[in-house]
Amino acid sequence: MRILLTGGTGFLGQPLVRRLVQEKHQVIVLTRNPEHARSVGTGQAQVERWDARTVGPWAQRVEESDAVINLAGEPLGVGRWTEARKVRIINSRVEATRAIVSAIKGARKKPRVLINAGGVGYYGHVESEVVTESHPKGADFLANVVARWEEEASVAEAYGVRVVRLRMGIVLEKDGGALKRIRLPFKLFVGGTLGSGRQWLPWIHRDDVLNIILFALEHTELSGPINLVAPEPVTMKEFCKALGKAMRRPSWVPVPPFLLRLALGEMADMVLTGQRAIPSKLEAAGYKFLYPRLDDALRAILS
Repeated sequence: MRILLTGGTGFLGQPLVRRLVQEKHQVIVLTRNPEHARSVGTGQAQVERWDARTVGPWAQRVEESDAVINLAGEPLGVGRWTEARKVRIINSRVEATRAIVSAIKGARKKPRVLINAGGVGYYGHVESEVVTESHPKGADFLANVVARWEEEASVAEAYGVRVVRLRMGIVLEKDGGALKRIRLPFKLFVGGTLGSGRQWLPWIHRDDVLNIILFALEHTELSGPINLVAPEPVTMKEFCKALGKAMRRPSWVPVPPFLLRLALGEMADMVLTGQRAIPSKLEAAGYKFLYPRLDDALRAILS
C-alpha cells in the first residue's frame, strides 16, 4: 500500500515507519521539519513538509495514498499542563486532523482508510467497571481532548473513508513513553506504587501497537473506536510490583497522590486515574497479542 503518515518522528512513529517499509509499503511522512525527519531514520520513506494546520501542496499526497495514519499531536507527558499548554495539546491534534480530513474531502481519489491515534483517556476515570469501546465518554480534560480529536477524524466517514479510532493505553518500550520515566526511581532503589495503587493501568507493548496498526490496515471490518490495550489490565500496584520484579528492584516507596499533584499539577491525573479497558473489538476480529501478559512484556523490554 501507499501510506501517508503524520507523527513519523515520535515514539510510535519512528518504529512504525521502519516496520511499514520492512513490510514493503510505500511511506510518505508529513513533517514540519523534514531535515529532522531524515536525521532520525525515516530510511526509505519519502518526506513531505506540512505545517500541521492548513491544507497545502502536501494534499496531493492524499490523492496518491491508499491509507492515512495520523499520529500527530503535542506529547502529553512533558511539562505541566498550564492553560496555554492545554490549548496547544488540543489544537495540535484538532488542527492537524482537520487539515487531513479537508485534504481528503478535496481529493479526487480518496484513501480507503484513515487510522487516527487517540487514547483510553476518552473514558475518564472508571473505578472498577470493565470498559469496552461502547463505554460512554468521561468528563475530564483528557476525555475532552480525545473526543474532539475523534470528532474531527470521524468527518472523513462522510466522504466514504473507513475511519479507525485508536484508543491507546500506556504504550510500553524502553526507549521512551511512560515506562522510561517510571523506571528511573526503581533504578535508584526508591520505586513504588503511584497514588493509591487501586487505579487501573491499561497498558500495551509497542510491538503490539505496530502489529495492530498493520492489522487494521488489512482488516476492513474494523472501524470506529478500537481499544489498544492488552487483554489483561492491571492495577497500578500490580504494575509497579511487576516492574520491580523485572528490574530486580524493590517496590516499597509509595508516592501519595498529593505529592504527585504538587509535582505535576493536573497532569498527575494521567497516573492517578485509569480504566479497566479491554480490547473487545480486536479480540472479536481475531487479533492475537504478542504480549498479553505484563510479566512477559516487561521481561522482553528489560532483558
